[in-house]
Amino acid sequence: MPGIRKIKIIKLSYLILLTTMTMSCQKDKHSDLTKIKKLSHSIHEISGITMLSDAKLYAINDSGNDNTVFCLNQKGEIINEIKIPGTKNIDWEDLAYDQENNIYIGDFGNNNNDRKNLVIYKVNGLLSNTISVEKIRFIFEDQKKFPPKKKNFNFDVEAFIHLNGNLYLFTKNRAKNSKGKTKLYKVSATPGKYMAKLVGEYKTCEDSSNCLITGAAINHSGDNIALLTHNKVFLITDFTEDNLFNGNIKKIKLKHNSQKEGLCFKNDSTLFITDEKSKYGKATLYEYKIKK
Repeated sequence: MPGIRKIKIIKLSYLILLTTMTMSCQKDKHSDLTKIKKLSHSIHEISGITMLSDAKLYAINDSGNDNTVFCLNQKGEIINEIKIPGTKNIDWEDLAYDQENNIYIGDFGNNNNDRKNLVIYKVNGLLSNTISVEKIRFIFEDQKKFPPKKKNFNFDVEAFIHLNGNLYLFTKNRAKNSKGKTKLYKVSATPGKYMAKLVGEYKTCEDSSNCLITGAAINHSGDNIALLTHNKVFLITDFTEDNLFNGNIKKIKLKHNSQKEGLCFKNDSTLFITDEKSKYGKATLYEYKIKK
């Protein structure tokens, strides 16, 4: 009968909706990541995320996009778009924060290892809508040629953190037969021009295609650092002084491979992770619960 058929259709529609809602925040049975939401097309090339004291996520796109910082809630929904005056997105690759709610935009993507205009924008007043921008310019102390020989292609950066008044940059090693070794540089967080000091190195693994560092984050207590690759997270604790790699390093396999580039701490036990749009699906926001 028409009435019964109508009720069945309504019930079926409800079940489909319920299943879709459940799956959108469900853990892949083969992965330790929990999918929160597929992201808006506006940030389908998301390259960095961070979180300020307002508990909101801030995100950027990489090269080929404009100078906008996107503000998202923790469900992955865009709630504001903020143009950053006096900046240009040559290749924005990561975001960092400090305890004064400044954010740092790393315009240091350097695929061809030939850039001489590397800059980090220090953005103040994002939460109060009184934005001011200062610049931190730098070159690497050990780079002599632009570009160097391909075997020395290790001056691309996609990850950094702020710690104790300094910025620590992790390279994405593009050298042939690199075996995943990342270099760690230190730059002052005070606006000016600097020579980035090489303070450490770490061999992430033998398979460079799966071990290139694409994002970094530090928790608000300043005692846990996370480094991201397409399928792994490295957790660093008990570090001292500048060579952060002298701490304890734990490698975590995410059991999920995609172009992950965004990483920040939700709290001391949970990470937010994002990946870019690909032929396999839309850009997505995930959670990862850190296992003790």
